[in-house]
Amino acid sequence: MKKEFEYWYPFDLRVSGKDLIQNHLTFCIYNHTAIMPRKHWPRGFRCNGHLMLNSKKMSKSTGNFLTLRQAIDEYSADATRIALADAGDGVDDANFVFDTANTAIGRLTKEIAWMEENLSANSLRRGSPSTFADHVFLNEINIAVRRTEQNYESCMFREALITGFYGLQAARDWYQHSCGGAQDMNRDLVWRYMDVETRMVAPICPHYAEYVWREVLKKDGFVVNAGWPAADAPDLILQSANNYLKKSIDVMRKKLRKHQPNSKKAGNNGSPISSSVEGKKLICLIYVKEQFDEWKADCLRILQNNFNIETRTFAPDRVILEALQSISLGQAKDFRQVQNLCMPFVKSKKNEAVQLGAQALDLKLPFGEIEVFKQNLDLIKRQLDLEEVEVLSAANPNDRAKLVLMLNR
Repeated sequence: MKKEFEYWYPFDLRVSGKDLIQNHLTFCIYNHTAIMPRKHWPRGFRCNGHLMLNSKKMSKSTGNFLTLRQAIDEYSADATRIALADAGDGVDDANFVFDTANTAIGRLTKEIAWMEENLSANSLRRGSPSTFADHVFLNEINIAVRRTEQNYESCMFREALITGFYGLQAARDWYQHSCGGAQDMNRDLVWRYMDVETRMVAPICPHYAEYVWREVLKKDGFVVNAGWPAADAPDLILQSANNYLKKSIDVMRKKLRKHQPNSKKAGNNGSPISSSVEGKKLICLIYVKEQFDEWKADCLRILQNNFNIETRTFAPDRVILEALQSISLGQAKDFRQVQNLCMPFVKSKKNEAVQLGAQALDLKLPFGEIEVFKQNLDLIKRQLDLEEVEVLSAANPNDRAKLVLMLNR
């Protein structure tokens, strides 16, 4: 009995409903602290809300009711676990949604099919990661590993599902788009992705993960014994550069649509737009202004003066708003208009500074914008259905002259 007790105590975590906080859970603490030494006290508690079904309270009288056995028979164990993990974190009432469980079945099946297809393909590019897309994808995997580990340790299972499964698959899809198809993806990175995703999703989908580990990846042992994947420190500047590239492509796509009113709209997956001008060569000149100026520069200077480098925190919004009123833009117009113009930019740069530090508030971005575009010319051409793309500096007079020559053709 003593060995049993010493094996199980102290317990690491007790999970229970929020309605028990004022009774059972409180007295659990009282009892353990009263009769046991500190080394046997509970290590942690996790409280959750009640479970709703399709946004309605579960009730046998109304028929809105589902047993665990019924859920497993209908959706399978792993799809049920995904729907439960996706139902919500914290003490708010969780919401089990039938559509989420149904979608999970298809998502798991498609993921296995994608892995099998790419493992059998001999066309994957071999060698070390070398392209911008390669480095971005490897970085996204490292970010997912770090964030998912934090989410699991905090018992934030919905967030873990997002960062370790949904978000990682979205990064994989963007990588495939960036490469121009599966055939140009890096083989080592594809293997790395499959290994990491399988390990990270194992706590939520153990049966799926074990099947992939043994039958698809042909690895020995069990995935639950494989350990958490190792990951290098994330490069947040590289992530910022990739987000900048995505946003820029989206902005360019919208501008092209304005000049091509009859063009087909791009799909949500970022598929290329189609030209409505037959027989004409679509050429794009991308002018890059490498430094913020005018009101954006004023906003950045205000943020620099109100940023604590050590704690990565800002002065209260009230102080920042008062500083905005003192700049020329704040005095020349109605201040509400100034707020509507400046605050989205201010909020965005504050978020970047919390992640990247003071360099996010420099008048120049922490990466070379022109170089990012030049490394991704093929992607830009595919996404925007362009035949030629040239990246130029807005500060260079010779580069600016090219636009005049182009318009006079």
